Amino acid sequence: MVALSMADGFARLTSRPQAVIVHVDVGTQGLGAAVHNASTGRAPVLIFAGLSPHTLNGEVRGSRTEYIHWIQDVPDQKAIVGQYCRWVGECKSGRNIKDLVGRALQVAASEPRGPVYLCATREVLEEEIPEPNEPLNPDHWAPLGPSALPEEAVEDIAVALHKANDPLIITGYSGRNHRCPIALVHLTKYLPRLRILDTGGSDMCFPADHESHIGLRYGVDPSIPKADVILVLDCDVPWIPTKCSPNPKARIFHVDIDPLKTQIPTFYISATQRYRASSTTAVVQLRRYLESQAQINNIPVSETGSSFPPHSVELAIKKYAISALSRPPFNTPPTAGYLASQLRALLPPFTIFVIEAVTNTVSLADVLAPTLPGTWLNCGGGGLGWSGGAALGIKLASLSLHSQTSFPDGPPLVVNILGDGTYLFSIPSVHHWIASKYRIPVLTVVLNNRGWHAPRRSAVLVHPEGLSKGATAEELNIGINPPPDYAGIAKAAAGEWMFGTKVESTAELGEELGKAVEWVKSGKGGAIVDCRIADPV
Repeated sequence: MVALSMADGFARLTSRPQAVIVHVDVGTQGLGAAVHNASTGRAPVLIFAGLSPHTLNGEVRGSRTEYIHWIQDVPDQKAIVGQYCRWVGECKSGRNIKDLVGRALQVAASEPRGPVYLCATREVLEEEIPEPNEPLNPDHWAPLGPSALPEEAVEDIAVALHKANDPLIITGYSGRNHRCPIALVHLTKYLPRLRILDTGGSDMCFPADHESHIGLRYGVDPSIPKADVILVLDCDVPWIPTKCSPNPKARIFHVDIDPLKTQIPTFYISATQRYRASSTTAVVQLRRYLESQAQINNIPVSETGSSFPPHSVELAIKKYAISALSRPPFNTPPTAGYLASQLRALLPPFTIFVIEAVTNTVSLADVLAPTLPGTWLNCGGGGLGWSGGAALGIKLASLSLHSQTSFPDGPPLVVNILGDGTYLFSIPSVHHWIASKYRIPVLTVVLNNRGWHAPRRSAVLVHPEGLSKGATAEELNIGINPPPDYAGIAKAAAGEWMFGTKVESTAELGEELGKAVEWVKSGKGGAIVDCRIADPV
Protein backbone atom coordinates (compact mmCIF):
# COMPACT_ATOMS: atom_id res chain seq x y z
CA MET A 1 0.00 0.00 0.00
CA VAL A 2 2.68 2.51 1.02
CA ALA A 3 5.09 1.68 -1.82
CA LEU A 4 2.46 1.98 -4.54
CA SER A 5 1.08 5.17 -2.98
CA MET A 6 4.60 6.64 -3.07
CA ALA A 7 4.96 5.73 -6.74
CA ASP A 8 1.48 7.11 -7.37
CA GLY A 9 2.33 10.46 -5.74
CA PHE A 10 5.62 10.84 -7.62
CA ALA A 11 3.94 10.00 -10.93
CA ARG A 12 1.06 12.44 -10.38
CA LEU A 13 3.30 15.44 -9.78
CA THR A 14 5.81 14.70 -12.55
CA SER A 15 3.69 12.73 -15.07
CA ARG A 16 6.64 10.32 -15.24
CA PRO A 17 5.79 6.60 -14.81
CA GLN A 18 7.13 4.94 -11.67
CA ALA A 19 7.64 1.25 -10.82
CA VAL A 20 6.85 -0.95 -7.84
CA ILE A 21 8.12 -4.51 -7.33
CA VAL A 22 6.06 -6.93 -5.22
CA HIS A 23 6.28 -10.60 -4.24
CA VAL A 24 3.96 -12.99 -6.10
CA ASP A 25 0.23 -13.16 -5.25
CA VAL A 26 0.46 -12.08 -1.62
CA GLY A 27 2.55 -9.02 -2.46
CA THR A 28 0.05 -8.16 -5.18
CA GLN A 29 -2.76 -8.38 -2.64
CA GLY A 30 -0.71 -6.27 -0.23
CA LEU A 31 -1.02 -3.36 -2.64
CA GLY A 32 -4.64 -3.23 -1.50
CA ALA A 33 -6.64 -0.07 -2.18
CA ALA A 34 -3.60 1.63 -3.71
CA VAL A 35 -4.34 -0.16 -6.99
CA HIS A 36 -7.85 1.31 -7.00
CA ASN A 37 -6.44 4.77 -6.26
CA ALA A 38 -3.85 4.59 -9.03
CA SER A 39 -6.54 3.49 -11.46
CA THR A 40 -9.23 6.05 -10.58
CA GLY A 41 -6.58 8.73 -10.04
CA ARG A 42 -4.99 7.92 -13.43
CA ALA A 43 -1.44 7.56 -12.10
CA PRO A 44 1.05 5.93 -14.50
CA VAL A 45 2.72 3.13 -12.51
CA LEU A 46 4.26 -0.20 -13.48
CA ILE A 47 3.72 -3.03 -11.00
CA PHE A 48 6.11 -5.96 -11.45
CA ALA A 49 5.49 -9.22 -9.58
CA GLY A 50 7.06 -12.62 -9.49
CA LEU A 51 5.12 -15.84 -10.06
CA SER A 52 5.72 -19.10 -8.21
CA PRO A 53 8.08 -21.36 -10.14
CA HIS A 54 6.22 -23.63 -12.55
CA THR A 55 8.70 -26.55 -12.53
CA LEU A 56 9.05 -29.03 -9.69
CA ASN A 57 12.10 -31.24 -10.28
CA GLY A 58 14.96 -28.90 -11.13
CA GLU A 59 14.34 -29.07 -14.88
CA VAL A 60 15.73 -25.53 -15.24
CA ARG A 61 17.37 -23.08 -12.91
CA GLY A 62 14.72 -21.45 -10.72
CA SER A 63 12.62 -24.57 -10.03
CA ARG A 64 10.76 -24.83 -6.75
CA THR A 65 12.99 -25.07 -3.69
CA GLU A 66 10.72 -23.99 -0.84
CA TYR A 67 7.45 -25.07 0.75
CA ILE A 68 5.82 -21.71 0.05
CA HIS A 69 6.23 -22.13 -3.73
CA TRP A 70 3.26 -24.56 -3.72
CA ILE A 71 1.12 -22.42 -1.41
CA GLN A 72 1.59 -19.24 -3.48
CA ASP A 73 0.83 -20.87 -6.82
CA VAL A 74 -2.60 -19.51 -7.75
CA PRO A 75 -4.74 -20.06 -10.88
CA ASP A 76 -4.64 -16.51 -12.23
CA GLN A 77 -2.47 -14.04 -10.35
CA LYS A 78 -3.03 -11.26 -12.91
CA ALA A 79 -6.77 -11.35 -12.21
CA ILE A 80 -6.18 -10.00 -8.70
CA VAL A 81 -5.59 -6.52 -10.13
CA GLY A 82 -6.49 -6.93 -13.79
CA GLN A 83 -9.77 -4.96 -13.70
CA TYR A 84 -7.96 -1.91 -12.33
CA CYS A 85 -5.11 -1.97 -14.85
CA ARG A 86 -4.77 -0.50 -18.32
CA TRP A 87 -2.71 -3.53 -19.39
CA VAL A 88 -1.59 -6.83 -17.87
CA GLY A 89 1.05 -9.19 -19.19
CA GLU A 90 3.32 -12.08 -18.37
CA CYS A 91 6.90 -12.36 -19.50
CA LYS A 92 7.42 -15.92 -20.75
CA SER A 93 10.99 -15.49 -21.93
CA GLY A 94 13.81 -13.25 -20.82
CA ARG A 95 14.66 -12.60 -24.45
CA ASN A 96 11.83 -10.11 -24.96
CA ILE A 97 11.64 -8.62 -21.47
CA LYS A 98 12.73 -5.18 -22.67
CA ASP A 99 9.93 -5.11 -25.24
CA LEU A 100 7.33 -6.00 -22.63
CA VAL A 101 8.63 -3.37 -20.20
CA GLY A 102 8.57 -0.78 -22.97
CA ARG A 103 5.05 -1.76 -23.92
CA ALA A 104 3.88 -1.62 -20.30
CA LEU A 105 5.35 1.84 -19.70
CA GLN A 106 3.96 3.15 -22.98
CA VAL A 107 0.42 2.09 -22.05
CA ALA A 108 0.75 3.39 -18.48
CA ALA A 109 1.85 6.82 -19.70
CA SER A 110 -0.73 7.15 -22.48
CA GLU A 111 -4.10 8.76 -21.74
CA PRO A 112 -6.09 7.69 -19.92
CA ARG A 113 -3.10 6.90 -17.75
CA GLY A 114 -3.10 4.28 -15.05
CA PRO A 115 -1.43 1.21 -13.56
CA VAL A 116 -0.08 -1.70 -15.60
CA TYR A 117 0.92 -5.12 -14.30
CA LEU A 118 3.71 -7.40 -15.50
CA CYS A 119 4.74 -10.70 -13.94
CA ALA A 120 7.20 -13.54 -14.55
CA THR A 121 8.14 -16.89 -13.00
CA ARG A 122 11.49 -17.42 -11.33
CA GLU A 123 12.61 -19.67 -14.19
CA VAL A 124 12.20 -16.77 -16.62
CA LEU A 125 13.99 -14.35 -14.29
CA GLU A 126 16.90 -16.85 -13.95
CA GLU A 127 17.16 -17.42 -17.70
CA GLU A 128 20.53 -16.65 -19.26
CA ILE A 129 20.16 -14.58 -22.39
CA PRO A 130 22.70 -13.28 -24.90
CA GLU A 131 23.76 -9.68 -24.81
CA PRO A 132 21.02 -7.69 -26.58
CA ASN A 133 21.93 -6.36 -29.97
CA GLU A 134 20.44 -2.98 -29.13
CA PRO A 135 19.51 -1.43 -25.78
CA LEU A 136 15.95 -0.37 -25.18
CA ASN A 137 15.37 2.96 -26.88
CA PRO A 138 12.80 4.93 -24.81
CA ASP A 139 11.94 7.09 -27.83
CA HIS A 140 10.46 4.03 -29.53
CA TRP A 141 8.07 3.50 -26.62
CA ALA A 142 6.92 7.08 -26.06
CA PRO A 143 3.29 7.56 -24.96
CA LEU A 144 0.60 8.69 -27.36
CA GLY A 145 0.59 12.39 -28.13
CA PRO A 146 -2.35 14.61 -27.14
CA SER A 147 -5.46 14.56 -29.31
CA ALA A 148 -7.36 17.66 -30.39
CA LEU A 149 -10.96 18.65 -31.06
CA PRO A 150 -12.17 18.59 -34.68
CA GLU A 151 -12.45 22.09 -36.17
CA GLU A 152 -16.25 22.06 -36.31
CA ALA A 153 -16.42 21.15 -32.62
CA VAL A 154 -14.11 24.02 -31.68
CA GLU A 155 -16.41 26.51 -33.38
CA ASP A 156 -19.58 24.93 -32.01
CA ILE A 157 -18.39 24.87 -28.38
CA ALA A 158 -16.75 28.31 -28.51
CA VAL A 159 -19.79 30.01 -30.03
CA ALA A 160 -22.15 28.31 -27.57
CA LEU A 161 -20.06 29.41 -24.57
CA HIS A 162 -19.75 32.96 -25.91
CA LYS A 163 -23.49 33.38 -26.55
CA ALA A 164 -24.54 31.80 -23.25
CA ASN A 165 -25.95 33.89 -20.42
CA ASP A 166 -24.55 31.54 -17.77
CA PRO A 167 -21.74 29.47 -19.30
CA LEU A 168 -20.14 26.96 -16.97
CA ILE A 169 -17.09 24.69 -17.14
CA ILE A 170 -17.14 21.73 -14.77
CA THR A 171 -13.82 20.00 -14.30
CA GLY A 172 -12.33 17.39 -12.01
CA TYR A 173 -8.77 16.46 -12.92
CA SER A 174 -7.77 18.71 -15.84
CA GLY A 175 -5.18 20.33 -13.58
CA ARG A 176 -3.04 17.18 -13.71
CA ASN A 177 -1.55 18.86 -16.76
CA HIS A 178 -0.07 21.96 -15.12
CA ARG A 179 -0.58 23.98 -18.30
CA CYS A 180 -4.36 23.57 -18.23
CA PRO A 181 -5.17 25.97 -15.34
CA ILE A 182 -3.16 28.64 -17.12
CA ALA A 183 -4.95 27.92 -20.40
CA LEU A 184 -8.32 28.25 -18.64
CA VAL A 185 -7.32 31.64 -17.21
CA HIS A 186 -6.50 32.84 -20.73
CA LEU A 187 -9.84 31.50 -21.97
CA THR A 188 -11.80 33.59 -19.44
CA LYS A 189 -10.52 36.78 -21.09
CA TYR A 190 -12.76 36.00 -24.06
CA LEU A 191 -15.72 34.66 -22.06
CA PRO A 192 -16.62 37.37 -19.54
CA ARG A 193 -19.56 35.45 -18.04
CA LEU A 194 -17.78 32.10 -17.69
CA ARG A 195 -17.66 30.37 -14.30
CA ILE A 196 -15.53 27.34 -13.46
CA LEU A 197 -16.54 24.65 -10.96
CA ASP A 198 -14.35 21.82 -9.66
CA THR A 199 -16.27 18.68 -8.70
CA GLY A 200 -13.29 16.32 -8.40
CA GLY A 201 -10.80 18.03 -6.14
CA SER A 202 -7.90 15.80 -7.17
CA ASP A 203 -5.77 18.60 -8.66
CA MET A 204 -5.55 22.40 -8.69
CA CYS A 205 -7.63 22.88 -11.82
CA PHE A 206 -8.24 26.64 -11.63
CA PRO A 207 -6.76 29.35 -9.38
CA ALA A 208 -8.95 30.09 -6.37
CA ASP A 209 -8.21 33.82 -6.47
CA HIS A 210 -9.68 34.24 -9.96
CA GLU A 211 -13.11 35.87 -10.31
CA SER A 212 -14.37 32.99 -12.45
CA HIS A 213 -13.61 30.44 -9.73
CA ILE A 214 -16.61 28.92 -7.95
CA GLY A 215 -14.70 26.41 -5.85
CA LEU A 216 -14.67 22.72 -5.05
CA ARG A 217 -18.14 21.23 -4.65
CA TYR A 218 -18.77 17.51 -4.99
CA GLY A 219 -21.46 17.45 -7.65
CA VAL A 220 -23.91 19.80 -5.94
CA ASP A 221 -23.87 23.55 -6.57
CA PRO A 222 -26.43 26.21 -7.64
CA SER A 223 -24.34 27.03 -10.72
CA ILE A 224 -25.22 23.65 -12.26
CA PRO A 225 -29.02 24.06 -12.69
CA LYS A 226 -28.52 27.76 -13.47
CA ALA A 227 -26.15 27.25 -16.42
CA ASP A 228 -27.50 27.34 -19.96
CA VAL A 229 -24.31 25.96 -21.56
CA ILE A 230 -22.02 23.49 -19.77
CA LEU A 231 -18.63 22.20 -20.86
CA VAL A 232 -17.64 19.11 -18.84
CA LEU A 233 -13.86 18.96 -18.99
CA ASP A 234 -11.93 15.93 -17.66
CA CYS A 235 -14.45 15.09 -14.97
CA ASP A 236 -15.82 11.82 -13.60
CA VAL A 237 -18.78 13.13 -11.57
CA PRO A 238 -19.91 16.56 -12.81
CA TRP A 239 -23.15 16.36 -10.85
CA ILE A 240 -25.12 13.92 -8.69
CA PRO A 241 -28.57 13.60 -10.34
CA THR A 242 -30.41 12.69 -7.12
CA LYS A 243 -29.17 15.94 -5.53
CA CYS A 244 -28.49 18.36 -8.39
CA SER A 245 -29.00 18.29 -12.15
CA PRO A 246 -28.54 20.69 -15.07
CA ASN A 247 -31.43 22.56 -16.58
CA PRO A 248 -33.06 20.19 -19.12
CA LYS A 249 -32.74 22.98 -21.72
CA ALA A 250 -29.01 23.45 -21.10
CA ARG A 251 -26.66 22.54 -23.90
CA ILE A 252 -23.94 20.20 -22.61
CA PHE A 253 -20.59 19.29 -24.18
CA HIS A 254 -18.21 16.67 -22.79
CA VAL A 255 -14.49 16.85 -23.59
CA ASP A 256 -12.36 14.31 -21.76
CA ILE A 257 -9.32 12.08 -22.12
CA ASP A 258 -11.75 9.30 -21.15
CA PRO A 259 -15.27 10.37 -22.12
CA LEU A 260 -16.68 6.83 -22.15
CA LYS A 261 -15.39 6.12 -18.61
CA THR A 262 -14.67 2.51 -19.50
CA GLN A 263 -13.54 1.77 -15.92
CA ILE A 264 -16.98 2.85 -14.60
CA PRO A 265 -19.68 0.37 -15.69
CA THR A 266 -22.61 2.70 -14.91
CA PHE A 267 -21.96 6.17 -16.28
CA TYR A 268 -24.09 8.68 -18.15
CA ILE A 269 -24.39 12.43 -18.50
CA SER A 270 -26.85 14.19 -20.79
CA ALA A 271 -24.28 15.62 -23.19
CA THR A 272 -25.25 16.01 -26.82
CA GLN A 273 -21.64 16.03 -28.02
CA ARG A 274 -18.69 14.04 -26.63
CA TYR A 275 -15.06 14.19 -27.68
CA ARG A 276 -11.96 12.28 -26.64
CA ALA A 277 -9.34 15.01 -26.49
CA SER A 278 -6.64 16.53 -24.32
CA SER A 279 -8.28 19.13 -22.09
CA THR A 280 -5.30 21.46 -22.39
CA THR A 281 -5.23 21.19 -26.17
CA ALA A 282 -8.99 21.70 -26.37
CA VAL A 283 -8.94 24.80 -24.14
CA VAL A 284 -6.12 26.31 -26.19
CA GLN A 285 -8.11 25.61 -29.37
CA LEU A 286 -11.18 27.35 -27.94
CA ARG A 287 -9.13 30.34 -26.83
CA ARG A 288 -7.45 30.70 -30.21
CA TYR A 289 -10.80 30.55 -32.00
CA LEU A 290 -12.32 33.22 -29.74
CA GLU A 291 -9.15 35.31 -30.05
CA SER A 292 -9.38 35.22 -33.83
CA GLN A 293 -13.04 36.22 -33.73
CA ALA A 294 -12.29 39.06 -31.33
CA GLN A 295 -9.62 40.39 -33.67
CA ILE A 296 -11.89 40.16 -36.69
CA ASN A 297 -14.81 41.86 -34.95
CA ASN A 298 -12.78 44.29 -32.83
CA ILE A 299 -14.25 42.90 -29.61
CA PRO A 300 -12.53 44.30 -26.48
CA VAL A 301 -10.78 41.68 -24.38
CA SER A 302 -10.40 41.74 -20.59
CA GLU A 303 -6.81 41.41 -19.39
CA THR A 304 -7.79 40.07 -15.98
CA GLY A 305 -11.06 38.29 -16.64
CA SER A 306 -14.51 39.64 -16.02
CA SER A 307 -15.67 41.95 -13.28
CA PHE A 308 -18.79 39.77 -13.27
CA PRO A 309 -21.57 42.23 -12.52
CA PRO A 310 -24.15 39.40 -12.85
CA HIS A 311 -22.29 37.37 -10.21
CA SER A 312 -21.07 40.11 -7.88
CA VAL A 313 -23.56 39.18 -5.17
CA GLU A 314 -22.57 35.51 -5.36
CA LEU A 315 -18.89 36.43 -5.13
CA ALA A 316 -19.52 38.58 -2.08
CA ILE A 317 -21.46 35.79 -0.38
CA LYS A 318 -18.69 33.33 -1.20
CA LYS A 319 -15.99 35.57 0.28
CA TYR A 320 -18.04 36.13 3.42
CA ALA A 321 -18.62 32.39 3.87
CA ILE A 322 -14.91 31.65 3.50
CA SER A 323 -13.99 34.39 5.97
CA ALA A 324 -16.46 32.81 8.42
CA LEU A 325 -14.73 29.45 8.03
CA SER A 326 -11.41 31.10 8.90
CA ARG A 327 -12.56 32.62 12.18
CA PRO A 328 -11.48 31.05 15.47
CA PRO A 329 -14.35 29.15 17.09
CA PHE A 330 -15.50 29.85 20.63
CA ASN A 331 -15.60 27.22 23.36
CA THR A 332 -14.94 24.37 20.92
CA PRO A 333 -11.85 22.72 19.43
CA PRO A 334 -10.48 24.30 16.24
CA THR A 335 -12.42 23.82 13.03
CA ALA A 336 -10.77 22.51 9.88
CA GLY A 337 -11.30 25.93 8.29
CA TYR A 338 -9.58 27.78 11.11
CA LEU A 339 -6.70 25.30 11.07
CA ALA A 340 -6.33 25.88 7.32
CA SER A 341 -6.23 29.65 7.85
CA GLN A 342 -3.42 29.24 10.39
CA LEU A 343 -1.46 27.01 8.05
CA ARG A 344 -1.90 29.43 5.17
CA ALA A 345 -0.48 32.24 7.33
CA LEU A 346 2.55 30.17 8.38
CA LEU A 347 3.51 28.46 5.12
CA PRO A 348 5.29 29.90 2.06
CA PRO A 349 3.13 30.54 -1.03
CA PHE A 350 4.57 27.60 -2.94
CA THR A 351 3.55 24.79 -0.59
CA ILE A 352 2.22 21.49 -1.91
CA PHE A 353 -0.86 20.25 -0.07
CA VAL A 354 -1.60 16.52 -0.12
CA ILE A 355 -5.21 16.20 1.02
CA GLU A 356 -7.17 13.20 2.25
CA ALA A 357 -9.56 14.87 4.66
CA VAL A 358 -12.85 13.32 3.44
CA THR A 359 -15.65 15.27 5.18
CA ASN A 360 -13.41 18.32 5.73
CA THR A 361 -12.02 18.54 2.19
CA VAL A 362 -14.31 21.31 0.93
CA SER A 363 -13.58 23.56 3.93
CA LEU A 364 -9.85 23.08 3.41
CA ALA A 365 -10.15 23.89 -0.30
CA ASP A 366 -12.12 27.07 0.41
CA VAL A 367 -9.66 28.41 2.97
CA LEU A 368 -6.32 27.17 1.61
CA ALA A 369 -7.47 28.48 -1.79
CA PRO A 370 -4.64 27.07 -3.95
CA THR A 371 -3.64 29.21 -6.90
CA LEU A 372 -0.55 27.52 -8.38
CA PRO A 373 -0.63 24.40 -10.58
CA GLY A 374 0.54 21.26 -8.82
CA THR A 375 0.08 22.63 -5.30
CA TRP A 376 -3.08 20.68 -4.38
CA LEU A 377 -3.31 16.91 -4.83
CA ASN A 378 -6.11 14.68 -3.63
CA CYS A 379 -6.53 10.96 -4.13
CA GLY A 380 -9.30 11.00 -6.72
CA GLY A 381 -10.27 7.50 -5.56
CA GLY A 382 -11.97 5.88 -2.62
CA GLY A 383 -9.15 3.86 -1.06
CA LEU A 384 -8.39 5.63 2.21
CA GLY A 385 -4.76 5.69 3.32
CA TRP A 386 -3.34 7.01 0.04
CA SER A 387 -1.83 10.24 1.33
CA GLY A 388 0.68 8.79 3.80
CA GLY A 389 2.79 7.19 1.08
CA ALA A 390 1.71 9.65 -1.64
CA ALA A 391 3.08 12.61 0.35
CA LEU A 392 6.51 10.95 0.44
CA GLY A 393 6.43 10.31 -3.31
CA ILE A 394 5.31 13.89 -3.95
CA LYS A 395 8.13 15.22 -1.77
CA LEU A 396 10.67 13.14 -3.68
CA ALA A 397 9.14 14.37 -6.93
CA SER A 398 9.44 18.00 -5.78
CA LEU A 399 13.13 17.43 -5.02
CA SER A 400 13.60 15.91 -8.48
CA LEU A 401 11.85 18.85 -10.13
CA HIS A 402 13.86 21.30 -8.04
CA SER A 403 17.12 19.75 -9.23
CA GLN A 404 16.00 20.34 -12.83
CA THR A 405 14.31 23.74 -12.67
CA SER A 406 15.19 25.23 -9.26
CA PHE A 407 12.28 26.73 -7.39
CA PRO A 408 13.15 30.31 -6.37
CA ASP A 409 12.91 29.53 -2.64
CA GLY A 410 14.16 25.95 -2.71
CA PRO A 411 12.11 22.75 -2.88
CA PRO A 412 8.54 23.36 -1.70
CA LEU A 413 7.25 22.11 1.62
CA VAL A 414 4.86 19.20 1.41
CA VAL A 415 1.98 19.21 3.89
CA ASN A 416 -0.22 16.15 4.29
CA ILE A 417 -3.63 16.93 5.82
CA LEU A 418 -5.74 13.87 6.54
CA GLY A 419 -8.46 12.59 8.81
CA ASP A 420 -7.82 10.45 11.86
CA GLY A 421 -9.45 7.38 10.33
CA THR A 422 -7.54 7.93 7.11
CA TYR A 423 -4.31 8.19 9.09
CA LEU A 424 -4.91 4.74 10.57
CA PHE A 425 -5.58 3.32 7.10
CA SER A 426 -2.29 4.78 5.79
CA ILE A 427 -0.15 2.28 7.77
CA PRO A 428 1.57 5.17 9.59
CA SER A 429 4.37 3.21 11.23
CA VAL A 430 5.58 2.17 7.77
CA HIS A 431 5.50 5.51 5.97
CA HIS A 432 6.97 7.41 8.95
CA TRP A 433 9.81 4.88 9.20
CA ILE A 434 10.47 5.21 5.45
CA ALA A 435 10.46 9.00 5.78
CA SER A 436 13.03 8.80 8.58
CA LYS A 437 15.28 6.23 6.90
CA TYR A 438 15.44 8.10 3.60
CA ARG A 439 15.16 11.61 5.07
CA ILE A 440 11.94 12.66 3.33
CA PRO A 441 10.57 15.52 5.46
CA VAL A 442 6.80 16.01 5.34
CA LEU A 443 4.52 17.94 7.69
CA THR A 444 1.56 15.72 8.61
CA VAL A 445 -1.57 17.24 10.14
CA VAL A 446 -4.11 14.77 11.54
CA LEU A 447 -7.64 16.15 11.78
CA ASN A 448 -8.71 14.34 14.90
CA ASN A 449 -12.50 14.44 15.18
CA ARG A 450 -12.54 11.04 16.88
CA GLY A 451 -14.37 9.08 14.28
CA TRP A 452 -15.37 8.25 10.73
CA HIS A 453 -18.14 10.75 10.01
CA ALA A 454 -18.64 9.95 6.32
CA PRO A 455 -20.76 6.82 7.03
CA ARG A 456 -23.24 8.90 9.01
CA ARG A 457 -23.53 11.37 6.14
CA SER A 458 -24.13 8.55 3.69
CA ALA A 459 -26.91 7.11 5.84
CA VAL A 460 -28.58 10.50 6.34
CA LEU A 461 -28.55 11.19 2.59
CA VAL A 462 -30.73 8.10 2.10
CA HIS A 463 -32.74 8.39 5.35
CA PRO A 464 -32.82 12.11 6.28
CA GLU A 465 -34.92 11.49 9.38
CA GLY A 466 -33.62 8.01 10.16
CA LEU A 467 -32.03 6.77 13.36
CA SER A 468 -28.51 7.58 12.13
CA LYS A 469 -29.21 11.30 12.24
CA GLY A 470 -29.42 11.46 16.03
CA ALA A 471 -27.31 8.45 16.97
CA THR A 472 -23.95 8.87 18.65
CA ALA A 473 -20.72 7.83 16.96
CA GLU A 474 -20.41 4.99 19.44
CA GLU A 475 -23.92 3.75 18.67
CA LEU A 476 -23.06 3.71 14.97
CA ASN A 477 -19.67 2.07 15.66
CA ILE A 478 -17.88 4.87 13.81
CA GLY A 479 -16.15 6.42 16.80
CA ILE A 480 -12.40 6.40 17.45
CA ASN A 481 -12.60 7.20 21.13
CA PRO A 482 -10.38 7.16 23.04
CA PRO A 483 -8.13 8.02 20.11
CA PRO A 484 -4.65 6.55 19.63
CA ASP A 485 -1.62 8.73 20.29
CA TYR A 486 -1.05 9.68 16.65
CA ALA A 487 2.07 11.75 17.34
CA GLY A 488 3.37 8.91 19.49
CA ILE A 489 2.94 6.43 16.61
CA ALA A 490 4.98 8.69 14.35
CA LYS A 491 7.75 9.22 16.90
CA ALA A 492 7.92 5.51 17.70
CA ALA A 493 8.52 4.81 14.00
CA ALA A 494 10.82 7.73 13.17
CA GLY A 495 12.53 8.52 16.48
CA GLU A 496 14.04 11.91 17.24
CA TRP A 497 13.97 12.87 13.56
CA MET A 498 10.21 13.33 13.93
CA PHE A 499 8.71 16.30 15.76
CA GLY A 500 5.34 15.45 17.28
CA THR A 501 2.77 17.52 19.12
CA LYS A 502 -0.87 17.35 20.13
CA VAL A 503 -3.31 20.28 19.98
CA GLU A 504 -6.50 20.25 22.04
CA SER A 505 -7.64 23.89 21.91
CA THR A 506 -7.91 26.82 19.54
CA ALA A 507 -5.64 28.93 21.74
CA GLU A 508 -2.59 26.70 21.31
CA LEU A 509 -3.05 25.85 17.63
CA GLY A 510 -1.03 28.67 16.07
CA GLU A 511 1.99 28.18 18.32
CA GLU A 512 2.15 24.40 17.90
CA LEU A 513 1.68 24.59 14.12
CA GLY A 514 4.45 27.18 14.02
CA LYS A 515 6.84 24.85 15.85
CA ALA A 516 6.07 22.01 13.44
CA VAL A 517 6.46 24.19 10.34
CA GLU A 518 9.76 25.58 11.58
CA TRP A 519 11.07 22.08 12.37
CA VAL A 520 10.46 20.95 8.79
CA LYS A 521 11.60 24.22 7.17
CA SER A 522 14.89 24.18 9.12
CA GLY A 523 15.72 20.71 7.82
CA LYS A 524 15.60 18.93 11.16
CA GLY A 525 13.16 16.28 9.95
CA GLY A 526 9.51 15.48 9.56
CA ALA A 527 6.71 16.65 11.84
CA ILE A 528 3.23 15.58 12.88
CA VAL A 529 0.49 17.64 14.50
CA ASP A 530 -2.38 15.71 16.08
CA CYS A 531 -5.08 18.38 16.13
CA ARG A 532 -8.37 17.84 17.90
CA ILE A 533 -10.99 19.48 15.69
CA ALA A 534 -14.69 20.09 15.92
CA ASP A 535 -16.96 17.59 14.21
CA PRO A 536 -17.84 18.56 10.62
CA VAL A 537 -21.30 20.07 10.23
